[in-house]
Amino acid sequence: MQPYLQMFGPFLGLFLVFMLFVLLSLFGIAPSAFYSFYNVKTIITQTVITGIGALGMTMVIISGGIDLSVGSVIALSTVVTAQVLNLGGSEGNAGLWLPFAAVGCAALVGGACGLFNGAVSAALRMVPFIVTLGMMQIARGLAKWVGKEQTVLSPDNWLNGFMVVDPTPGWLLFAPGVWLLIGLTVFLSIMLTRTVFGRYIFALGSNENTARLCGINVTGTRTLIYTLSGIFTGIAGIMQFANLTVGDPTAAQGMELDIIAAVIIGGGSLSGGEGTARGSLIGALMMAVLRNGCNLVGIPNYVQNILIGAIIIGAVAVDRYKQRIPARQ
Repeated sequence: MQPYLQMFGPFLGLFLVFMLFVLLSLFGIAPSAFYSFYNVKTIITQTVITGIGALGMTMVIISGGIDLSVGSVIALSTVVTAQVLNLGGSEGNAGLWLPFAAVGCAALVGGACGLFNGAVSAALRMVPFIVTLGMMQIARGLAKWVGKEQTVLSPDNWLNGFMVVDPTPGWLLFAPGVWLLIGLTVFLSIMLTRTVFGRYIFALGSNENTARLCGINVTGTRTLIYTLSGIFTGIAGIMQFANLTVGDPTAAQGMELDIIAAVIIGGGSLSGGEGTARGSLIGALMMAVLRNGCNLVGIPNYVQNILIGAIIIGAVAVDRYKQRIPARQ
């Protein structure tokens, strides 16, 4: 029963949440536009930023860690992206190659923040909660400093088209950011299930002391996990920039909670040793459906926060129940 629950539980949860709003639409409580193809594309596009961040967080949580800095790192990445684009002048078009440089710098900044989190928590054996809480403040402060405490405008560039619901050319069907999310999900799935490094990630989360006795370089592995997660977060920041079309040092406040929630809802365990890229993506989709449906129904934002908080508590409760089943047997 437990393997089936872990495999199909996130899909079932997503289906139930979606059908709830479909039924509300059929009864006239929610607009019929909810289940229109355009709105479905909108929901999927709204999943991109949280989804990419959740992929990176999946590695961290499977390894038994946590990262509270992702929201601030996303904001920092948007500002870095905008500032690099402005190197060619703030007017006109950024050209072809400058956006590539901006993407590289944003991913590098995200990776550097992750490297710091992993190296400090692993080498000094500090609790990741404390280290990443500190980085949350550091990255937010750096974002305000680099952006001079204001929104950073940027010239026209091809990155702005990554989060357009109706992309050009039309045969793409979905926004380019959606295809990027799908590609990263496939990449992470293969890495977690088909590589030695993926097995190391699960081993760390299952029992760090046993992993160390088995010859795994715990410090190096954990540092690499956080670095890769930081690169994913930097990419999520690039998508946030594409969505806003500006660098905003105040962006993504509280997004770390949405990202962690997506992983937990998708079957990840805060105790470590469990989680999948597919499940985290489904968790991010579920939260996007919930927010989109609530907005169409007219449910206030504070009620949405209450609902999402209740879902997080429920997901953790289910995780604790699953942990106790083997002990009973």
